[in-house]
Amino acid sequence: VQLQASGGGLVQSGGSLRLSCATSGVTFENSWMYWLRQAPGKELEWVSRISSDGRSRNYVEPVKGRFTISRDLEQKTVSLEMNGLKPEDTALYYCALGNRWQWTIKGQGTLVTVSS
Repeated sequence: VQLQASGGGLVQSGGSLRLSCATSGVTFENSWMYWLRQAPGKELEWVSRISSDGRSRNYVEPVKGRFTISRDLEQKTVSLEMNGLKPEDTALYYCALGNRWQWTIKGQGTLVTVSS
């Protein structure tokens, strides 16, 4: 199983980034996909998730209206479009797969740094 996140970087407050996650060795079409993040000194939290059929999308309150999750069944990728970034969005971002109740496997992260 491989989940490789990419697209992180340094951006100014108010800027945008698009994270992507390439998957392999997973039953992508049957899995809910998650984006997680871990800010410095804080616990890992899930940020967004999308159902296996792409019809259901959920976000944690702080990112609602700013982040958009999507998935490409053919490419077996999941993306996170992040707009209106804030310094508090600074974190290591991971993609993960799981089911409707929880994520079960996460990959390597990509660092997002938002400067004020």
